[in-house]
Amino acid sequence: MTAPRVVLVEDDDMSAELVRFLVQRQGYAFEHVADGQQALNLLDGEPPAALILDWLLPYVDGMTVLEAIRRHATWSSVPVLVLTGKSREEDIVKALNAGANDFIAKPFQPGELTARLKRLIRNPA
Repeated sequence: MTAPRVVLVEDDDMSAELVRFLVQRQGYAFEHVADGQQALNLLDGEPPAALILDWLLPYVDGMTVLEAIRRHATWSSVPVLVLTGKSREEDIVKALNAGANDFIAKPFQPGELTARLKRLIRNPA
C-alpha cells in the first residue's frame, strides 16, 4: 500500500526541512513546493491526503491558494492545515472561514503538528 502523501506549501527552507522530517518520520510520503503559484499548479494533479499551507507566500498568498482548493472539483475535500506566523484571532478566524480544517501558529511544537496532521488524515471532515 502506498503511504499517504502530504504536501507542504512553505517558502522558508528551515521550516520546510523540519516539517519534512516530522512528516516522513510518521511514515507519510512528502512533497514540498515553495510558493503559492507552484501550489496552484499542483491542482492539475492527484490530490494529497493532506496539505500543510503557509499563509505568507511569494506570488500567491496562502488564503488565495486555500480558496482555489475549496473551489476545485477533486481537491475540495483535501484536509488543509494552515501553518503560519500569523497568529491573531482574526487571522485564525479568517483561515477557518476560508475552509482550513486546522490552524497552527509558528513557532510550533513538533508533537502538536504531527498529532493534528494524523487526526486530519484519519478524519478529514
